[in-house]
Amino acid sequence: MMKFSETIKKIVIVWLVILIVASPLLAQYSGENDIISIQKIPDVIKALRGMNLDILFQEKEKIYIVAGIQDLIKLQEAGIAYSLETHRFAGQSAQSPAAQGGINGDYHSYLELEQDLFLLESSFPQLAKVQTIGTSHEQRQLYALEISARVHQEENEAKIILLGCHHAREWISVEVPYLIGKHLLENYASDQEIRSLLNQSEIWIIPLVNPDGLVYSIYTYRYWRKNRRNNGDGTYGVDPNRNYGYKWGCDDIGSSPDSFSSVYRGPAPFSEPETQAVRDFVTGKNFQVLVTYHNYSQIILYPWGYTEEPSPLDDPMHDMAAHMAARMEEVNGTPYEFGRAGDSLYLTNGDTTDWILGVFGVPSFTIELPPVDILSGGFYNSEQDIIPIFQENLPAVLYLIDWAIEEHSLTAPHPPPVKPEPLRNKSREVIKK
Repeated sequence: MMKFSETIKKIVIVWLVILIVASPLLAQYSGENDIISIQKIPDVIKALRGMNLDILFQEKEKIYIVAGIQDLIKLQEAGIAYSLETHRFAGQSAQSPAAQGGINGDYHSYLELEQDLFLLESSFPQLAKVQTIGTSHEQRQLYALEISARVHQEENEAKIILLGCHHAREWISVEVPYLIGKHLLENYASDQEIRSLLNQSEIWIIPLVNPDGLVYSIYTYRYWRKNRRNNGDGTYGVDPNRNYGYKWGCDDIGSSPDSFSSVYRGPAPFSEPETQAVRDFVTGKNFQVLVTYHNYSQIILYPWGYTEEPSPLDDPMHDMAAHMAARMEEVNGTPYEFGRAGDSLYLTNGDTTDWILGVFGVPSFTIELPPVDILSGGFYNSEQDIIPIFQENLPAVLYLIDWAIEEHSLTAPHPPPVKPEPLRNKSREVIKK
């Protein structure tokens, strides 16, 4: 009986210790993921790289993170101090309609985007074609919009692909590729530069890679990042941008094996129907360049992301990013930094750009669109920002289309030269004179 009592006492003491340690966390934890900030100190940044945290954005002195209880425990165990910031971002909640009426305002919902894509196809039948490339976990369609001067003909032309919304909460990443496509179609007849580019190329736009996540972000939880896979353990979602096959799961720094993590890479490479759809669509298309849009940071990133080492195309991609950034800044004066993804705050493995470069040798870029403005909508861009952000990104795409055409002309097979007919004697005499 004495031994049993001593055992009970030990159990009680252990639980008291756990409660004491966890109480500062539980006192702050809201039951949903919270937004926290951490001071940008070199030693702290180094420690964060291996924690698989869901980093929202950076300011000059702080890093902002979406954190669950497991993340808070990890930070406390590492001795890293943080401040709760959720209250600063409450203005953009799903409980209050956006400025233009409706929860998502001027940002597209899944159904609105579907409608507008088919409207572009019907409005420009000779230039635009919508193709279904797959379905999501919840059976929503993934659409690709093709734009070309002869869209219904199979031609050996330069090809560029633009992707949007791998991460559900990044609503602006849907708008930019969609608006670029809309602009190209509406200005083909009147803009000589656009007409010349589309006469020599195919532009493919997949503006919404993660439709289930977007719907969940709009109607249920605004900060949702992943898709909506039921992981079977009480958690939901895989990060689509950690699920591509190249260097998938090569370490637990650039992605997480834990299903509760916001950067959960999934049970296997290409386990998700959304990334399978992108893979199957891209394979065999012979693209010259890829751009995938995300948002925060105003930066252009290129591979590798899984390592700090440079890729074989590091120099040309650096030069291309520099040209893009210069053209973007000329529009609104918005500076976009540029650099290798692996040199940023955190490493990533299983992402889109590493995959298309590693498997196909295609230059690829992640464009992180403008970041938080706490005074006008929190982490999320205000509706008034949509058009200016699109406008400053348009010149970069026009540059890449032109680059792709030039690159394709150097690598595409050419017909054998036509042997000239012999000149008549009279012509030879004229030439001799």
